Amino acid sequence: MAPRPPLPDDDLYRRLGVPVDAGVEAIEVAWRALLRRHHPDVAGPDGTELAKRINVAHDWLSDPALRARYDRERGLRHAVGPRGDGSAARWRARGPAREGADGARGGAGNRGEDGAHRAPGRPTGTAEDRFIARVAALTSTDLDRLALAEPQPIAFAATVRRFVPPERLAALETLDARVAAALPAGADRPVIRDAIDGVATELVLGPFLDELLSQPFRARARERLTRGWDSAVGQPRYGPNGRAITALVRRIHGLDRDGVRALAATVPAARDEAPWPPGVTAEEDDALRVSAILAAHDAADAVPGGVDAATRSQARRAAMRPAHLIVLRHAFPASAFAALTAPWRPWLVPADEPAGAHRPVRQA
Repeated sequence: MAPRPPLPDDDLYRRLGVPVDAGVEAIEVAWRALLRRHHPDVAGPDGTELAKRINVAHDWLSDPALRARYDRERGLRHAVGPRGDGSAARWRARGPAREGADGARGGAGNRGEDGAHRAPGRPTGTAEDRFIARVAALTSTDLDRLALAEPQPIAFAATVRRFVPPERLAALETLDARVAAALPAGADRPVIRDAIDGVATELVLGPFLDELLSQPFRARARERLTRGWDSAVGQPRYGPNGRAITALVRRIHGLDRDGVRALAATVPAARDEAPWPPGVTAEEDDALRVSAILAAHDAADAVPGGVDAATRSQARRAAMRPAHLIVLRHAFPASAFAALTAPWRPWLVPADEPAGAHRPVRQA
């Protein structure tokens, strides 16, 4: 058995200039950028020792086993998200209040009869011009979805900006100012700006990252920066089963007091997590995750009053489950979907209701 390498005596995270929750892409960016500055071929013989320390830091922090050992023996708290994106914790926004009696909120001018979002026409001009035009055209459905989108890793964004050339950083600041001027009302919220800023970063710094990162790091970096936007903007509010969700929300809104009590009686156990179909997860499909959250909130908001607070609270919790299941109906086997929705059949979930259209194509 090979001997274990000795623990480095300096702070590896400080050596690379990254936080302890930095993902692999941030570590790769920092390592390559620092080597560009301090490699002996650039900095001369004086850079040899520093380049060695930079390489040692990269070797340890890019290897999951070595990194875990380093964090453990140094007593560091290293929290990397499920995909190694450097997110120590993920913020989840709560759905906004319901607008309208049927529980469908906003964006009416960009919807068809099925409630699906209709994206505005594609503008001409540069990629940045088209992006600014799309930001200005964001609808309330876009904003609701963006408020629930997965944020880009803060550690990665901060690391990238730290190492970019000054002229690219200035260009990014210029685009940021254009974004701020184009934002529609209600869009200047941190999690929404985070998703928008990720796309701006990719547009301006993409060539820099192309030069700095090899595959698969480059593809993963691009996905990290644009994931929130892609999962939210131009997507139907409820995903591929929008008509069925709209119908469910209307049925819930039309319940009388006895109906609300019956709904309350179907509330899932507190520890009973909403199921996902085999092969589909919230972590891998952020667009469906956002659709499921919005549908659940809209269904809960549609529960009428007229009953005591405890009963209405239970009914609201119960209403969220069939909404979640209907969003994912196309991915469940028919028998599994029927079994899972049995408590609400046929009064809220008709057996003959169509499953919905194919999943939407994500727009850049």
